Amino acid sequence: MKKLIFLQAIIVIVLLSSCISQKKVWLMQDQVPQTQNEFTNPRQESYKVKPGDRLFIKVYSSDKQTSKFFQTDLPNFMNSTYQYLNSYPVDPEGYLNFSFIEKLEVEGLTVREVEKALQETLNEYFKDVTVVVKLVNFQVTVLGEVENEGKYTINEERINLLQSIALAGGIKEFGDRENVSLIRHSKNGSKVHYLDLTDKKILESELYHIQPGDVIYVKSLKSKSFTYETFPYSVLLSSMAIIVSVVSILK
Repeated sequence: MKKLIFLQAIIVIVLLSSCISQKKVWLMQDQVPQTQNEFTNPRQESYKVKPGDRLFIKVYSSDKQTSKFFQTDLPNFMNSTYQYLNSYPVDPEGYLNFSFIEKLEVEGLTVREVEKALQETLNEYFKDVTVVVKLVNFQVTVLGEVENEGKYTINEERINLLQSIALAGGIKEFGDRENVSLIRHSKNGSKVHYLDLTDKKILESELYHIQPGDVIYVKSLKSKSFTYETFPYSVLLSSMAIIVSVVSILK
């Protein structure tokens, strides 16, 4: 009888070991008792252009000659591949070399500010022109315990950490939400930051807002080593069930 109870207890323990605490799954929890109903996320500053960025520039005009000069009438200019291949790089000194105009310093400017500067410059040479500028190298890579690992192209000017993870299908059950790595590149090299997505304070961090070239890595929980994904529980439980049956018969 004691052996039977012991085997039953083992089965229960094995089943419970495959469970994960809800605290390890929920995002943006209150680390202290909640004292307010709202949590404010500071407004994200617009991205500032850096050396190495690529800008797609399109000049529109109602004048046929001007339109032809800037090749506005090409049918495939909205294609993302076309935009990248026909974009203009920001050189290591932070300058943009566009068409016939002299180099324009764009480092530290937002995309809209670059657009405005080009508009003012072209207005000196052409009438009735409209300039549109788009950052085409905005990509984020999401790796690890997510549904769909990969590199994602962002077509908007802003995206945050949670939205980026959502693009990859979200974090899997055994992804470690308390220790997500964010690799960010700068002039001084790459730096790894560790973020706790279960803490609401993540919304206050400047790292919450993704920048072009960021890499997000979600590692697996240690408990994954003892889950159905990596351990043959079905075989173990079947064997235990047979043993329990044999013991019951021989009693």
